Amino acid sequence: MQGTDILIGIDAGTSVIKAVSFDLQGRQLAAASVPNRYTTGPDGSATQNLRQTWEDCAAALRQLGDRIDNLATRTAALSVTAQGDGTWLVGRDGPVSDAWIWLDARAAPTVERLAQGDANRARFEATGTGLNTCQQGSQMAHMDTHAPELLDGAEVALHCKDWLYLNLTGIRATDPSEASFTFGNFRNRQYDDTVIAALGLTHRRNLLPEIVDGSEITHPLTAEAAARTGLRAGTPVSLGYVDMVMTALGAGVYGGAGDVACSTVGSTGVHLRAVAAPDVHLNAEGTGYVICLPIPGIVTQVQTNMAATLNLDWVLGMAAGIMSDMGHSVSHRDLVDHIEGWLAASRPGQIVYHPYISDAGERGPFVNADARAGFVGLAQHHRYPDMLRAVAEGLGMAMRDCYAAMGPLPSELRLTGGAARSRGLRGILSASLNAPVRVSERDEAGAAGAAMMAAVAIGAYPDMEACIGEWVTPLLGEAEAPDPDLVAAYARLFPAFTASRQALPPAWDALASARAAQTPLTRRLT
Repeated sequence: MQGTDILIGIDAGTSVIKAVSFDLQGRQLAAASVPNRYTTGPDGSATQNLRQTWEDCAAALRQLGDRIDNLATRTAALSVTAQGDGTWLVGRDGPVSDAWIWLDARAAPTVERLAQGDANRARFEATGTGLNTCQQGSQMAHMDTHAPELLDGAEVALHCKDWLYLNLTGIRATDPSEASFTFGNFRNRQYDDTVIAALGLTHRRNLLPEIVDGSEITHPLTAEAAARTGLRAGTPVSLGYVDMVMTALGAGVYGGAGDVACSTVGSTGVHLRAVAAPDVHLNAEGTGYVICLPIPGIVTQVQTNMAATLNLDWVLGMAAGIMSDMGHSVSHRDLVDHIEGWLAASRPGQIVYHPYISDAGERGPFVNADARAGFVGLAQHHRYPDMLRAVAEGLGMAMRDCYAAMGPLPSELRLTGGAARSRGLRGILSASLNAPVRVSERDEAGAAGAAMMAAVAIGAYPDMEACIGEWVTPLLGEAEAPDPDLVAAYARLFPAFTASRQALPPAWDALASARAAQTPLTRRLT
């Protein structure tokens, strides 16, 4: 479109929906955001209203228009990515029900049943992805048994970004990344009948949408969507890949010498490495994800921790609670500012901490809904700084555990998320992998990754490698080498971490049974 010089990336996350504008060379110009909304229930449900999600996305785009002069006429293309997994069912007249998002745990018994089936290993060999309650395949299999009316009323099963793409373009489609790790084969990026049969969903195959690669194909913004968003009808729209790999693409998961990896260490921990599809290492446990990148023949191997910096929030919150009880109120920010000092006041590698603080347990590199956090090796001389260091080191050990499940440890780590802002935490993560760390200056890596797909799709770059060379590589900071003493300490700590992790499941099972046996009154008293 003549006279256009802006690309827009939409990143519809679990907590916030963002619309971010970039110039054609990848410089961020402006951003707008709207809080996301979802509902949880005592039955493990976590649902999100489809129409509200579209309204919030459109509102974010309108806000972006308020911050950029002539945004509509200057926009060359836009692309959308969003939270992964989940089930967004659409019928003839619109949404069938609220979406089951990735946090929904109702499919747990179905996951347990399918995981024990004879066909599950063949499903894993094709998708490269372990079963869990987050996934659309697991959720649809559960619906098929327990709420078949939901599937009966649907014409198509979408993901969050696919639903937004439908509203933007009128096209019912999904992308190669979510299609192949849920229902397909990462080698050819197509649906796989063996996988669909293993999930017991052959009779629901008609609900699976067309697969569209947004780095090659765009569809025009509809007149109705233009009216809602303030953009120009006919603007090319690209369907991005799932948010995990869009964030990793924008942060540097691909490109450079050696075995590069990228971790987002925020509330959760997402650990990715880019490899050629034939080089994928499928672990014996059948865990993790294999997610395609918008680069021919290249995929990411992924392991994810349910909780990462949420563990630090917990240990800081304990301190804040004690101080508040003593009449000294402090903010979370006040305590964060003390992390570096506490790390300096403690010795490394003295205590094992397993960072499974999430009520949902853990999913990488093992799946156990009853896994819980805990310390191993506390002694009476240990003080709060020692415990805080152990929690931080637990994030590094869990990261190493995830990368070890994907093959050799990486030779360089690109880091994003809250942990990237702390030099002390970066040092712990770097030494845990014995790899230098580089931090990207990119603020909105997920939206940038999506916009990069649009840039390639409209021909602003001949291929993704060229786009990475201008959008990603120049924003990577200098490599921070790991401290040799810390490397040695964590090489000694890791065997203790894995040995205790592997020994704890019977204790987790017993604790889960004890919790389940509590009466409502006992729960209130405790």
